[in-house]
Amino acid sequence: MKAPRSLFWHFALAFFLLEAGQEAFSQAAKKTVPQSSALARPKLVVGIVVDQMRYDYLYRYYDKYKEGGLKRLMNEGFNCRNNHYHYALTVTAAGHSAVYTGSLPAINGIVGNDWYDKAKGQNVYCTDDHSVATVGSSNVSVGKMSPRNLLVTTVTDQLRIATNFRSKTIGVAIKDRASILPAGHAASGAYWFDSKTGNFVTSTYYMQDLPQWVKDYNAKKMPAAYLTKGWNLLLPLDKYTQSTKDDEPWEAKLPGVQKPVFPYELAGTSGDAYGVVTSTPWGNTMTKDMAIAAIKGENLGKGGDTDFLAVSFSTPDRIGHAFGPNSVEQEDNYLKLDMEFADFFSFLDTWAGNGNYTVFLTADHGAMDVPAFWQEHHLPAGLMHPTTLTRTIVKAINDAYGEGEYVLSFENYQLYLNNKLLAEKKIKVEDVYNVVKEALVPVQGVADVINLKDMGRAPLNTYQLEMFKNNINAKRSGDIQIIVQPGWFASSYDTGTDHGTPYNYDTHVPFILYGWGVNKGETLRRTTIADIAPTISALLHILPPSGNVGNPVPEALKK
Repeated sequence: MKAPRSLFWHFALAFFLLEAGQEAFSQAAKKTVPQSSALARPKLVVGIVVDQMRYDYLYRYYDKYKEGGLKRLMNEGFNCRNNHYHYALTVTAAGHSAVYTGSLPAINGIVGNDWYDKAKGQNVYCTDDHSVATVGSSNVSVGKMSPRNLLVTTVTDQLRIATNFRSKTIGVAIKDRASILPAGHAASGAYWFDSKTGNFVTSTYYMQDLPQWVKDYNAKKMPAAYLTKGWNLLLPLDKYTQSTKDDEPWEAKLPGVQKPVFPYELAGTSGDAYGVVTSTPWGNTMTKDMAIAAIKGENLGKGGDTDFLAVSFSTPDRIGHAFGPNSVEQEDNYLKLDMEFADFFSFLDTWAGNGNYTVFLTADHGAMDVPAFWQEHHLPAGLMHPTTLTRTIVKAINDAYGEGEYVLSFENYQLYLNNKLLAEKKIKVEDVYNVVKEALVPVQGVADVINLKDMGRAPLNTYQLEMFKNNINAKRSGDIQIIVQPGWFASSYDTGTDHGTPYNYDTHVPFILYGWGVNKGETLRRTTIADIAPTISALLHILPPSGNVGNPVPEALKK
């Protein structure tokens, strides 16, 4: 009888010790593990896209930049120095969409600023939406815009979803597409500039009336004030050592001026009273001031959830197109833009607190140098005239198949063929492609012609093949793609420059992160524009956008 009693006490003792151990573990856990804590996130994320900011602009004017602007980002943030676009046709709408979706035109649907819709039989602008109306202007056409043509979500959308739509997301830019596409489908608001009235406007997609803070900003009539001030240089002319002389034959002229030289007196036209202001550094000033007004007016960064401001500086693109990357005008513009950044970051320090906000800086594309400038220095470059290309194509097809409207549209160096007519005449796309290629390849400036309906047999190197594939959307892309030689593009003008190619001067753009959750440093490994949205998503602990193909940059983020 002793053995069972002894066994009972052994079991009792073991049970007592187990309970005591669990209680001790529970008490220790309560002391070492917080019972409840909020997920750490920045108060505010500010995405900055500079329109036509080539990567080398970070260093070309570095010695003249102020300490509080671009130098602050480069020296205190994380710099992805080998950042490129991952598709071929580098234009504004596609760029802004790729930045904020982590995607590419083949998936997000924004294959260009414009494309041809075969179902509707008409050209489509990237943010066209005739189901909505202008808010904030008597100009009825300027506000018929929305993000509905964008086929995927943005990182700004994902933030709204993740916080059950408590987070605010706002887009601000001079260009409609540069405001609307980054702000996303579920935006709290998006605002862009109406050059006819000088107002920032929106559409009924977002709201029925402008917020009071936008009305207050518009009431200041700043564009009119900037017209009277004109455009004067920041520094003495001989200090612009990174530029050509201040009067080159390849530079365009602003409205109302006789020569492209400083100082500029500014004058609007009857149908575009304030557009000229956006082609001067005053456009950057307006954008920065509107961004600050949005932060104050919407109380961004002051709530319990992270807010997001997407701001795009469109003016460098307008100056670049007119005068080129090597002009005094563009150098002056970037020196003044740097000062706007310094002012903006100083405001953010005061508003949100230094270290409480996150900023990223990138660009929607780069730019080619002016071909005439390259030619002057014996570099390979040149211009093709669109009319010459069109006539060559039409003649070749008509000679082969008889008179007819075989090409419906020519957008993004792509031919949209009349498939109905081809079917009636029993002509294959491949046959038309062969005719067009034979006619165009001998043309100076044309590198190749490819059949977008048969990319599996495209005679391209691996690098370019992937970039062109990334551009093709089955419903929105054309049938035949013309590839230009490096240094070449098609233009109706013999002044200024352009972009839209798969070459480094168009694809290599900045990507810098700064602020909350960001390490100090840099990397030379290749990153892409598609990596921006998932990096911000990782920082915020939210799902990446629905069409995302990029990867976070882990070395940039604090663990």
